[in-house]
Parts: sequence; structure tokens; C-alpha cells
Amino acid sequence: MTIILIIDILGTMAFAVSGALIAMKKRLDPFGIAIIAFVTAIGGGTLRDLLIDADITWMRDMTFVYVIFGSTILAIIFRKKLQYVRRSLFLFDTIGIALYTIVGVEKGIAADFPFIICISLGTISACFGGVIRDILCNEIPIVFRKNIYATACIFGGGAYFLLERTPLSEDIVVFFAGGLVILIRILAVTFNWSLPNFYPEGDDQQKLS
Repeated sequence: MTIILIIDILGTMAFAVSGALIAMKKRLDPFGIAIIAFVTAIGGGTLRDLLIDADITWMRDMTFVYVIFGSTILAIIFRKKLQYVRRSLFLFDTIGIALYTIVGVEKGIAADFPFIICISLGTISACFGGVIRDILCNEIPIVFRKNIYATACIFGGGAYFLLERTPLSEDIVVFFAGGLVILIRILAVTFNWSLPNFYPEGDDQQKLS
């Protein structure tokens, strides 16, 4: 089992739990929880694979399906242990985007795509499962708001792409690039970093239209 496959499985677990937590927060029934967990875990990777005309991983390897449903069941069983749902959601979501960024960039490198395309694939892998999750749960996707989210994936993905061309071992490259994504997200939330806001303070949507 390669390190990229291990990362892919861990990312799938993290996103499945993230989706399940959001679904339970919205008080969905067990079927709804399973669906939200599933699309959160496979949404970004599926879109990535469709774009590069690759086999859709979870359709070829049932391990991912088992991991998703196993993670969802565990999230439901231990939901009372996850007392701070918001913190738990942030943790699993952040781990998920870090791991999926690396997987996406690696797939781009393997297909010999240019730098910008590889970074885009990493960002799509990391973010678009969450986009689908938020849309289904009637939320504005976090990636479309001013929060530092996709930006963290871009920096981490860029670091992975560049460090892959150095003599450093793959383990170190993965640790550094994934850690960079997590660090940026934590710092952004801690210090309230955000992208520029072009909307006048106090103006609502009707005033701007």
C-alpha cells in the first residue's frame, strides 16, 4: 500500500466524518446522514477524475465505500462524545482538505500536467466535496465566502509540487505540505484572517443590486 493510497483513505475518512457531523447538525435522518457523508467524501475526487479522464477511484475500489460507511457509522455512534461539534467539524474538515490536496496534486503530477493545473486539481479534490455538502445542506459553501480555505490548499499544493522535485523523501514532503495546509487554516481561524471584502460595511444584498 503506497503512502498516497493511505493518504487518500485517511482523507476519505476525515471528509466522511465531516459530512456526517454537518448532517447531524441539520438533524437529518440516517439515510440523509449517509448520503451527505458519501458526497462529501467522494465529491471532489470524482470531479477531479472526470476532468482528467481517469478511473473514478471509489467505483473501482470498494475499500473507499466501506471506509465511508464505516466512518459514518462511527460518527453516529460516538456523536455524544463529539460534544464540541463545531470544533470537531473544523478538525476533520481541515485534515480532509490537507490530505485531499496532496492526492489531487499527485494525480496531476502523475499525468504530467503543468504546475497550475496540478494545483487546481489538488484544490478541486479538497474543496468540492465540501461545496456539494454545503449546497445539499442549504448553506453557502465556505470556499465561496471570505474564509481562508481554498487559499490554504493552493499554498499547500504548491509546496507539495515544488518539494516533490527535491531530494527530500516523500514522507517529509507529504508531512510538510499537509502540515502547511492545516497550519494556514488554523492561523486563519485563530487570527480571523480573510480575503478582501469588496462589499461596503452594513450594506445588504438588496442595496448592492
